[in-house]
Amino acid sequence: MDPSTEEVETKHVDIRPISSSQPNSQDEVYVHKVEIPPKQNLFVEFKGIVKETFLADDPLRPFKNQPRSRKFFLGIQAVFPIIEWAKDYNFTKFRGDLIAGLTIASLCIPQDIGYAKLANLDPQYGLYSSFVPPLVYALMGSSRDIAIGPVAVVSLLLGTLLQDEIDPKKNAFEYRRLAFTATFFAGITQATLGIFRLGFLIDFLSHAAIVGFMGGAAITITLQQLKGFLGIKNFTKKSDIVSVMKSVFKSAHHGWNWQTIVIGASFLSFLLFTKYIGKKKRNLFWVPAIAPLISVVISTFFVFITRADKQGVQIVKHIEKGINPSSVDEIYFSGEYLIKGLRIGVVAGLIALTEAVAIGRTFASMKDYHLDGNKEMVALGTMNIVGSMTSCFVATGSFSRSAVNYMAGCHTAVSNIVMSCVVFLTLEFITPLFTYTPNAILAAIIISAVISLIDIQAASLIWKIDKFDFVACMGTFFGVVFYSVEIGLLIAVSISFAKILLQVTRPRTAILGKVPRTNVYRNIQQYPKATKIPGVLIVRVDSAIYFSNSNYIKERILRWLTNEEEAKNAANEPRIHSLIVEMSPVTDIDTSGIHALEELYKSLQKRDVQLVLANPGPVVINKLHASHFANLIGDDKMFLTVADAVSSCSPKLAEQV
Repeated sequence: MDPSTEEVETKHVDIRPISSSQPNSQDEVYVHKVEIPPKQNLFVEFKGIVKETFLADDPLRPFKNQPRSRKFFLGIQAVFPIIEWAKDYNFTKFRGDLIAGLTIASLCIPQDIGYAKLANLDPQYGLYSSFVPPLVYALMGSSRDIAIGPVAVVSLLLGTLLQDEIDPKKNAFEYRRLAFTATFFAGITQATLGIFRLGFLIDFLSHAAIVGFMGGAAITITLQQLKGFLGIKNFTKKSDIVSVMKSVFKSAHHGWNWQTIVIGASFLSFLLFTKYIGKKKRNLFWVPAIAPLISVVISTFFVFITRADKQGVQIVKHIEKGINPSSVDEIYFSGEYLIKGLRIGVVAGLIALTEAVAIGRTFASMKDYHLDGNKEMVALGTMNIVGSMTSCFVATGSFSRSAVNYMAGCHTAVSNIVMSCVVFLTLEFITPLFTYTPNAILAAIIISAVISLIDIQAASLIWKIDKFDFVACMGTFFGVVFYSVEIGLLIAVSISFAKILLQVTRPRTAILGKVPRTNVYRNIQQYPKATKIPGVLIVRVDSAIYFSNSNYIKERILRWLTNEEEAKNAANEPRIHSLIVEMSPVTDIDTSGIHALEELYKSLQKRDVQLVLANPGPVVINKLHASHFANLIGDDKMFLTVADAVSSCSPKLAEQV
């Protein structure tokens, strides 16, 4: 063998001999040394961190080794994904999109009128928000299945936050201006997150918190609909369950209208029955989809011929005819309402974004295609910015409409274009026909739509998997139901952050034992048959060691050691002479962490216990050497595996075990 090659191989393996535990054996057991990775250029390391943080999906890969003209085309295609899928579009796909678009249009028209009322806006603004935003999304969105428009949760949130600032009845014009301002900043927030690839920030709102928030919002929305469902004229502006129920029972003797209740209860039963049919037979998905429109037509006709509106049945009355007027001049770009609009817009934008991304990912996984989350954010942000300038309030992906869109066999975002065209025709020609539509039917439609947001099965699964997650879920739920939507959101975010902080500041540690007839060391709680090595305590740290947890980890290890020593003394067994810290899960360590290790080392010295490290990773070993901690404990006290470390500390005992 070539001498230079032999030298390289020796340098790479870097092994050191340890005497074999077998008596009279001439063989030597070789233990691999923990290697120090080559030092990396600071700029290269920083570049790698930035790339993994903001460009983890490597979005620039398609542009590599491409001519300038091709790069320009790919850039345009990245902004407008419609260019990519339009090349393969055909009549078969159009037929599926046409059917899906007509189906979701029949569902969205009555819902939009109801959701506009939920946001304390005139009915036409709900229809406006299902005309322009879907067109913009069809050009820029990457999801094939998501259906765009107003949704119950965001409409409620927007209405609740806006009416805290301006009374929608006394100052309707100012209220509407603030709504457009909030929508503008919601779009700015969403687009900014996408452009700067900060989408990971919305992941801080945990799944459990979202389940609780959605369930609480569904209860709150349902309670809000009691006004229209029971025909109550004077109703509380508060959204908590106590205030609403007080308002309901207060008006029970003189404020309820029996004709309204009959209309609402009858059609709510019909809508729930059609949803039941749709769930039982998937091929009848269109039944619950067109049921709201059928309900509106029948109830409107009934009120018109009986003139029930003169008997106290509240009706929609007037919906402005024509397509979206410009609202550019109505957005606050200065003054006291600018900051208020910004604050409300950021909150509404984040909730809308969370819902849309969750829906998009769900259907993308079902159809097995890639959904670019950052492109989605830019598309949603752009459509809300454009929407704010065309008299729309915050729009996002609707789960109920997206599910219908998927079931109806949509292929591309053309289904959104078809829906938008139907809404356009409705605004131009059909809105006068909604004059006698009873508010009770809109309340029934909203109640039937939001009931599915109460996911008891998901809450039950959260309870089984993680009790802390369940606390987050229930905390958010009760915060929304018993106080307000914004307090529920605050609880959701607070508990999510509390969970992160708890996991960071109180990481798990475990005592390891040797699994019988193997050289493997595992947690003795998970593997009760795993055997402890006499005189050796093996502890695994399941987290990076930072300033936030370093002191806890040091004290927890010492507490393990104290407990073991007390148990050994009580059982008259040999004392602990070596502490092995398994560092495989320790991905990083900072100066506070190294300082904690130094203190641990000094404490162990006083107890006459040697500190041994097993398998520190590349980042950790580099920092241990840079801080000279490796020299402090000795290079011969760091091993590649726990088995090597045990063989070094107690070779004979390890072999016997």
